[in-house]
Amino acid sequence: MGLGVRDGGQRMARRVVWLQLAVAVLAAAVVAVAVGVPSALLANPFFVRMTPVPWWSYAAWALTALLSGVLAATYVHGRAAVSAAPGRAGILANVGSVLAVGCPVCNKLVVAAVGVSGAFTVWAPIQPAIAAASLAVLGWALWRRVTTLRSCPVGGEGVPSHPVTAVGPAPERDS
Repeated sequence: MGLGVRDGGQRMARRVVWLQLAVAVLAAAVVAVAVGVPSALLANPFFVRMTPVPWWSYAAWALTALLSGVLAATYVHGRAAVSAAPGRAGILANVGSVLAVGCPVCNKLVVAAVGVSGAFTVWAPIQPAIAAASLAVLGWALWRRVTTLRSCPVGGEGVPSHPVTAVGPAPERDS
C-alpha cells in the first residue's frame, strides 16, 4: 500500500472524529432543550414551573444531555451494534430524566394519580432516585455501546470485505 492510501485513511478517520464531535454537541443541545424546556429549567414562555428547582435537577439535566450526546456520537461511524438495547435504554433514560427534573405538580399524570398533595409528599421525594436511575441507565447504555463496538468491529479497517476461510482448497481424491 502506498502512502496515499494511508494518508487517505487518516483523513477519513479525522473526518469521522469531527463528525462524531459535531453529532455529540448537536445531540447534547437537542436533549438539553428537550428536557429543559418542558421542565422549565430553561426559562421559556411555554411552560411555567410552580415549584422551585432543586439544585440536583441542574446536575441531572446537564449529565443527561452530556451522556446522550456521547451516546449519539457512537452511532456515527457506521458500525452496526449487536443489539438495539443501548438505543432504547437511552430513550428510556431521557424520558426518566424529564420526569425526574420536572415540576411535581405540573405533571398532569402524577397529579391525576396521586393528587396535588401526593405530588408533593410522594412524587417529589422520589424524583432524585428517578434521576439517579435514569443516569445509571444512560451510563449503562453508553458503556454497553462502547464495549460492543470495541469487541466486535464490523467493517473496520483491516477487516476483509469477503468471507475468509482458514482452510485451503479441498484436497483432490483419487477415484
